[in-house]
Amino acid sequence: MSYVDGFVVAVPSANKSEFVEHAKAANQALFMELGALRAVECWGEDVPDGKITDFRRAVKAKDDETVVFSWVEWPDKDTRDKAMEKMQTLMSTDPRVNPEKNPMPFDGMRMVFGGFEPVVHLEQ
Repeated sequence: MSYVDGFVVAVPSANKSEFVEHAKAANQALFMELGALRAVECWGEDVPDGKITDFRRAVKAKDDETVVFSWVEWPDKDTRDKAMEKMQTLMSTDPRVNPEKNPMPFDGMRMVFGGFEPVVHLEQ
């Protein structure tokens, strides 16, 4: 059974191009090379304000920021867990994902993330 990591983050809207380039480099090194089946980054276009909570509030998005919704699909949780262990080494040795050499173009402290076991899977 596959396993999914999900992420929501607020990115300064002016940093869209920088975010896309950063995501391409980081996703390739951190996820795809370590066994992920796919990594998807989605730039918010229709992210409404809710009455009680919403994506914008979850990441404390400011007026000049866009909400990004992302996920990484793994073949199974074991592959994901091994990849997460390996990522710790890569963060200090791989310039594509080293925060000093390729800093995140957003405030990572406001990122919401988690790992999920799929329970329903529909396809066409």
